[in-house]
Parts: sequence; structure tokens; C-alpha cells
Amino acid sequence: MLVLAFDTATEVATSALVRLPEGDCLGERSSRPLQILEDVDGLLADAGLGRDSLEGVVVGTGPGSYTGLRIGLMTARALSFALGIPVAGVSTLAALAAGAPGARPVLDGKRAEVFTLGPKGPLVMRAQDLRVERGAVYVGDGAVRYREPIEHQGGEVPPDDDPRHVAWARHHAALAQEFGPAEAAEPIYLRLPDAERALSG
Repeated sequence: MLVLAFDTATEVATSALVRLPEGDCLGERSSRPLQILEDVDGLLADAGLGRDSLEGVVVGTGPGSYTGLRIGLMTARALSFALGIPVAGVSTLAALAAGAPGARPVLDGKRAEVFTLGPKGPLVMRAQDLRVERGAVYVGDGAVRYREPIEHQGGEVPPDDDPRHVAWARHHAALAQEFGPAEAAEPIYLRLPDAERALSG
């Protein structure tokens, strides 16, 4: 099964062509969320394939940027509708963790907050409330942004340019389980968008 996987939840968007269940990655790119369709066409061109070769889409469901998530989900739905192929959603945090076995994933939630994984799944908290385990490795753009307090508490953060800080799309593909209607891939928001917060007072 040839799938296109991509994630636009963070400032670094990633995309990949992967054959399942073998897990063979035919190509992978990173750019910005608004360039995702360009990356998709570039990946297919590099592999000598057309969009009609795709048999499924895997999309990152966050948490992350509200705008970025909408871009990814709308792109997944458009491709699913146009090509008649199923979609699977995978948490951005789960994919980030899969790319750095044993490390703690931390995404920058802006507003002095971070997204991370708790015992019951994704959660949002104030950056200052992040519980750091001495000797544990922390990855993601949130770990980079809050490197100083994490390391001060005994945690370890790889260098800023370490690839483990990126939620690579090939990991989304590897984690994909149930493929189905595009609308079944629901975003993990964890909080209201800024506009809705402003309206609610």
C-alpha cells in the first residue's frame, strides 16, 4: 500500500511517501505548512509516480498550531475526495516520540505553554509546570525553546539541529492503524483557538 504521510502541526512541515506494511520510505521532505502540496507533488515526481498511485493518506493530527492543523486536515480531505482513498490520523506527539525512542516529546504551544504526552495521552500545560526527569532526553521544538529550564532540572536536550526534534512523516506512516473516511481523522486541539478565546472574553 503506497501512502502519502504529512504533518503541518508545527512550523516544520514534513511529508513522505511510504510503502506499507514494509515501511519502505521512497522519499521525504521538510518545509513549511503552506508548501505541503508542492512537497507532495515533488515527492511523487522524484519517485516517478502520479497522484493516482496513492492508496492512502496519513495526516498529523497535532496538537500544534490551529492554522497548521487546518491546512493539513483540509489537504488530507481534499486528496481523499479527489482520489477516492482512505485517511488515517496520527498524533504529532506520537510520531515525534517514535523518532526518538525513550525520549520525551515536547512541542511549543506558544503562550508560554507546551504540548507533551502524559499517562492518558496528549496534554497542554504551562511550560514552567513541565515535570522534568533527571537524565531523561527531551525532544521537539518545545524542548529547544525551553532548553535552559529543562537542563537546569537535570534533563537533556539534543543540539537544536538534531533531527530528533522534528516529527518526521515516515513515523506517522509507521504508526498508522485504521484507514477510513477523511472526516474520522480528528484534530487534537487541547484548547480553544485565539480568536474563540478572545470572543469568549
